[in-house]
Amino acid sequence: MNKTSYLKHNMPVLEEVVDELCSPRYLEQSAYPVMHRTPMPSLSDLEDMVLRLRSLLFPGFYGTASLHPESMRYHMQANLDSVFRNLAEQIRRGTCFAGCECPDDEEAREKAMQFIQRIPAIKDLLHNDVMAAYEGDPAAKSPGETIFCYPSILTMSHHRIAHELYRLKVPLIPRIISEMAHSRTGIDIHPGAQIGDSFFIDHGTGVVIGETCIIGKHCRIYQGVTLGALSFQKDEDGSLVKGIARHPILEDDVVVYANATILGRVTIGKGSIIGGNVWLTSDVPPRSKIVQQHSTAPAPDEEMLGHE
Repeated sequence: MNKTSYLKHNMPVLEEVVDELCSPRYLEQSAYPVMHRTPMPSLSDLEDMVLRLRSLLFPGFYGTASLHPESMRYHMQANLDSVFRNLAEQIRRGTCFAGCECPDDEEAREKAMQFIQRIPAIKDLLHNDVMAAYEGDPAAKSPGETIFCYPSILTMSHHRIAHELYRLKVPLIPRIISEMAHSRTGIDIHPGAQIGDSFFIDHGTGVVIGETCIIGKHCRIYQGVTLGALSFQKDEDGSLVKGIARHPILEDDVVVYANATILGRVTIGKGSIIGGNVWLTSDVPPRSKIVQQHSTAPAPDEEMLGHE
C-alpha cells in the first residue's frame, strides 16, 4: 500500500484526532492565535532587540564588529530607533497575550519610551557588575574579558533589561528575556528580583533567584545557589496566592558559596558569609559566618549549622 492509499484508508482515524484537537477544552488552553486576533510576541524579534540593547550597553562587544568613534553615534541612534519600534510592538502583543485590555499603539509607544529613558541607568548598573566580576575573580585578565566571556555578565545584562520592563508592569516580555539568558547560562533569575549594583555570580550554573528576592550592593554568589521560597501560601480554593514576599533578602556585602540553599522570607545580615551546601530557613545576623559542622554529612539541616 503506497503512502496516498495508506492515508486514505486511515482518514477516519485522522479525522477523529483532528476533532479531538479542535475541541473547546484544547483551544481554550493552547490555541492562542485561534482565540485572539493579535499575534503572539515574536521570539526572534525579541532576540534581535536584546542583541541591539547589548550593543548599546557594551558598544564594540556586540553587534557591529567594526565600530569606530566616528560612526558610534550613528550606530547608537540606529539601534535605539530599532529597539524602540520593536519593543513597542512586543509590549502591545505581550499585553494582549496576558489577557489584559490590548493597548493602542500610542500606549505601547509611551511605555517603550519610558524604558528607553532607563537605558543609561541600566548601563551604569552593568558597569558596576562588570567591575565586580573583574575585581572578584583573580582569573579575569580584564573587565572586557568578563563582558565577552562571563555568564554572569550576560545574565545580568538580560536581568537588568527585564527588571526595568517588569517595573513598568509590562506583561510576559520580561520573562521571555530572562529565559533567554537562563537557557544559555543555566542561571535562572526572575525579572522581579531586586538586585543592587556590583553583583557577581561566579561560575553560575544552577543558580536560582526568585521573584521577590532583594539583594543588596556588592554581593557575590556561586554556582548552585538557590534563593527560593520555603512554602507556597494557598487561598480558600487551594490556589496559590500570587505576589506575596516569599524569597530571601541579602543585605549588602553578603557572600553565598556553592550549592547553598536559602529559603523563605529570611534576612541574611550585612557582611555575612554563607558556606557551601548550607541549608537556611531563618534570619542570620550581620557579619555572621554560617558553615556546616560536618561536611561529610549526607544532608544538612539547621541543627548541623555552625554559627560564629
